[in-house]
Amino acid sequence: MAGIRVNNLTFTYPNQERPVLKDINIDIAPASWTAIIGHNGSGKSTLVRLIDGLLIPDKGTIEVNGINVDENSLGLIHQQIGFVFQNPENQFVGATVADDVAFGLENRRVPPAEMKKRIHHSLEMVGMLDYQDAEPVNLSGGQKQRVALAGVLSLMPQVIILDEATSMLDPLARQEILSLLTELRSKQNISIISITHDINEIELADETIILDEARVAKQGPTKEVLKDGALLDKIGVGLPAGQQLKQLLAQRGINVPDNYFSLEEIKQWLTQQLQ
Repeated sequence: MAGIRVNNLTFTYPNQERPVLKDINIDIAPASWTAIIGHNGSGKSTLVRLIDGLLIPDKGTIEVNGINVDENSLGLIHQQIGFVFQNPENQFVGATVADDVAFGLENRRVPPAEMKKRIHHSLEMVGMLDYQDAEPVNLSGGQKQRVALAGVLSLMPQVIILDEATSMLDPLARQEILSLLTELRSKQNISIISITHDINEIELADETIILDEARVAKQGPTKEVLKDGALLDKIGVGLPAGQQLKQLLAQRGINVPDNYFSLEEIKQWLTQQLQ
């Protein structure tokens, strides 16, 4: 299992005077789900690319499972981390679904017999085994994202980074992917880092990090972070439906305990009170 530690991280893009990230300090626990949120341009994608070693910081350090992220350790880091991007078509390289999943395994020089097992197992995990001979171009958006996820899972990473990986999906496909990730996390003990604007996806996270004006504006348990309505409005996320309902109930003299957060939890609490 991998834990991630970012210390005093600052990064500035070439030809820009102001850093996109400044003095960032975060800790991400092993086998946790962490949401990273913020308005466009707040540095969310930059942060995860720095964690994956795709960018080099101006200053500061990043450790993944005790390995310092630098130019000398990129091979080890990429064995720890799997990356799923917003548009799955940007990750497709194979003529068939199976070929596409095999691509990363071939780069790792996985033996053919082991490769076959991993392709089968990863496609089975995401419910795409029956499509292994299909051409990726003929798949739906949700199916394409499942295949992209299978390609990552076949490499057996300890951390999966989702860079707005559900943003282009319709509501049903988005929910299917989130349910799949929830199930995989419980069975595989992987860490998930998701960049998202979707409040339902944020609510699945154990911890949430809010980036604003190049810094960490807030970090902590998701249930606590999502109570800051003013900050959520500022970054364009909005107050979760459960919190909105609690406010409406409070205006009517019904005070829901703090440990009830989501709509479903509040519904259960209200049912208990009626009984």
